[in-house]
Amino acid sequence: MQIIQRRYDLDWWRVISIFLVFLHHIGMPFNGDDFHIMNETSSKLLDDIMVFFEQFRLPLLFIVSGTGTVFAFSKRNWIQFVKERASRLLIPLIFGVFIIVPPQTYIEHITSYSSFLEFYKNTLNYIEVNHLWFIENLFYLSVLCIPFILFIKSSKSVLFKTTIATFCSKRLGMVAFVIPLIILKIVSKKYYPEDNTAITNLSTTLFYGYFFIAGIVLAGTSNLWSSLKKYRKTNLMFSGIAIIVFYGYYLLPNDIAATYWDIPTRWNIWYGVSALVSWTVIITLLGYGQVWLSKPSILLTKLNEAIYPFYILHQTVLIIIGYYILQQSWNIPVKLSVLAITSFVIIVSIYRFVVYPFKFTRFLFGMKKRSKA
Repeated sequence: MQIIQRRYDLDWWRVISIFLVFLHHIGMPFNGDDFHIMNETSSKLLDDIMVFFEQFRLPLLFIVSGTGTVFAFSKRNWIQFVKERASRLLIPLIFGVFIIVPPQTYIEHITSYSSFLEFYKNTLNYIEVNHLWFIENLFYLSVLCIPFILFIKSSKSVLFKTTIATFCSKRLGMVAFVIPLIILKIVSKKYYPEDNTAITNLSTTLFYGYFFIAGIVLAGTSNLWSSLKKYRKTNLMFSGIAIIVFYGYYLLPNDIAATYWDIPTRWNIWYGVSALVSWTVIITLLGYGQVWLSKPSILLTKLNEAIYPFYILHQTVLIIIGYYILQQSWNIPVKLSVLAITSFVIIVSIYRFVVYPFKFTRFLFGMKKRSKA
């Protein structure tokens, strides 16, 4: 059986991707989309920048989570694995739904209640997962993929892994896996056009599931990492082309696009170029990460431990703080900066002084027991 060694580059990408989620949510009140709190004015430039990072920040997190799921399975049978996933994912999810998320919902309905206590008495009328949807989906995907993980870890997968590794040993092998992703996204969007993140919305679940399963395959097939590293410059070239095509289409005036394509066709093109950016950027990052980020460090150890509670806390903190910041007469750059700095400091402070030191809070936030060292 293949021995799985810790991948420090993947730890870094986990930290970076969740920090990108934090920055994305910091920008949401100002980009003109529908968020829990919205500024009176919005920034088109900010929206144009955010739309690019939207294409790969969560897929990157899912592909890293797929590899992490195999790591979590490496020393457990499937029953122990389900227990571990429940402890790490379900407990924080349930805790989050009833304790972390309600303040977000209260802010949305703040004019309807005299206090948070009055609102919380009615909290069962507002059960939502909000940003914790990722934890929910990750639990379902982890459990549903148990048979596939067992297959990847067994000798029965030798032919499958050899075929994949041989195909990806070619220069364009890894790039070619964007084709089924594009087809998957276009076809699934035809039947599930919504953008919501519920596990039952198969266009979203299958799209992120593709990256999750890719992470499982990567974790179980070491030769694929060699291909990602070897062809990182080629993948960088393709990601650059993908970005140019993406923004070329994104910035194309609607009246020009309407001359050539009807609305369904224009959406299909958008799904295709979005998937193209998602895949090519991620395989590029995973290749260069092996060069740039493969060394252990004390900082990485601390960040890797803190990043999960940081994710759970971040949206609630920034919505509460943001509600008051948005009422100020400052311009958008000032509001953005103040919101980012104050939210970050408060989240880190809650983690350091409330979550990190105590067994019970660590348990609620899905953290492992503190090392005695």
